[in-house]
Amino acid sequence: MTSLDEQVHQRRTNLEELAKLGVEIYPRTFERRHTISQLVGAYGQRTHDELEAERIETVTSGRILGIRSFGKANFLVLSDGLAKIQVYIRQDSMPELDFKIFKLLDFGDWLGVEGRLFRTKTNELTIWASRLHFLAKCLLPLPEKWHGLTDVEIRYRQRYLDLIVNPDSRRVFELRSRIIAAMREFMTGRGYLEVETPMMQPIAGGAIARPFITHHNTLEMDLYLRIAPELYLKRLTVGGLEKVFEINRNFRNEGISTQHNPEFTMMEFYEAYADYEALMTMTEEMIGTVARQAIGTDQITFGEHQISLTAPFTRLSLRDAAREAASHRLHREIGDADLRSRETVAGIARELGIDVDPGHGAGKITTEIFEKFCEDRLIQPTFVYDFPTDVSPLSKQKPDDPDTVERFELYIGGFEIANAFSELNDPAEQRRRFEAQFKNRQRGDLAAHAMDEDYIRALEYGLPPTGGEGVGIDRLVMLLTNSPSIRDVILFPLMRKRE
Repeated sequence: MTSLDEQVHQRRTNLEELAKLGVEIYPRTFERRHTISQLVGAYGQRTHDELEAERIETVTSGRILGIRSFGKANFLVLSDGLAKIQVYIRQDSMPELDFKIFKLLDFGDWLGVEGRLFRTKTNELTIWASRLHFLAKCLLPLPEKWHGLTDVEIRYRQRYLDLIVNPDSRRVFELRSRIIAAMREFMTGRGYLEVETPMMQPIAGGAIARPFITHHNTLEMDLYLRIAPELYLKRLTVGGLEKVFEINRNFRNEGISTQHNPEFTMMEFYEAYADYEALMTMTEEMIGTVARQAIGTDQITFGEHQISLTAPFTRLSLRDAAREAASHRLHREIGDADLRSRETVAGIARELGIDVDPGHGAGKITTEIFEKFCEDRLIQPTFVYDFPTDVSPLSKQKPDDPDTVERFELYIGGFEIANAFSELNDPAEQRRRFEAQFKNRQRGDLAAHAMDEDYIRALEYGLPPTGGEGVGIDRLVMLLTNSPSIRDVILFPLMRKRE
């Protein structure tokens, strides 16, 4: 029998012995007077004499993260996940049954305690226990005692263990909640209406991505887990809802990396009568405001970088960024016209070591140059704007440049945080764009956008000038919590199945 097996056997034996004592081993409820955090917050600064004078009685509960015995003096450390407190146990200070319960407790068990607060000779805030209430047995030993769980894969697969033993992990998810709350407050404060749109859609639209497919048995139809809520949110703008937003999950059947999870959270919003220039200004204000409200500052550390989220952010056109990167690496001047010629830019890409797909146009190849050589260098907040039309099927073209759309992506810390554009509201042009995407799909591009006749029908009823944006919540949380991987900020990231 291994050491682990022996520990599990002993814990199960202790549970059986508790049952023999008549203890309810899985009680239904427990009424506490204070949480451990409340006790530490309210009385953590009281002196020994103050506590003795006040005789503060409490009933609290938590998980056992320490057990020590020194002759007749016994100590437990209880935690509610936010704070810890010591419990002092003497056989002559509690009923006989309660002391027997103490002798059968294990590291990790849940326990209720009644008693009064005092300070030990070492000046530690402590509960002098008068009653113990068994609440639940931890049948499996916690990893590495309570000093932290360092096995990254176990942290992701068994997040409950991570939360038990890693206080920093809990703080990340508390901050995540505050960040989302701050974003919601920012939007509603500006008159936006929060809505919900379908997660299962008959057509996977609103982005260029490969979807997950499911099937509805009663309706006998295939459905797609949404890759974006965009087309439904714009239908609402057609219907007269001038400012709408949604915070919810998207699903994309694509790769996994430190920045990508197949299931991720986005905040997407649309505002009638706005364009991408107005959204840049709003986004600068939103990012800074959310940071200050959620973490108390707009000056952050991400990895080895110090980043300022104070407006204004840098602005850089995509073609200029790609042109400068190519010129630097090839040691010759690359012009804007070179990036607009399919044959010329394909040759430049091959010189740069980029495989060129025969079906990709000049704009797509230029975007690939930008993505390979520019993205990870954009550490300080930067709006990359004016994208090629052929990679932006839902964006409005610039009036003086049909090969370019009014679109931006916000980069911070070396990766994309937000994507926005002036919305295409010409139904005839939208149909032409969808048809071009359909040709890409016929050539085998499974991420190409499908034709959506109902969305075109909605546009034919009239979409006013509109600006729309999607903000990656998970990546923003990564930045504001200095987390290197998206899995650190998603409670239950998708993992490969274990054998």
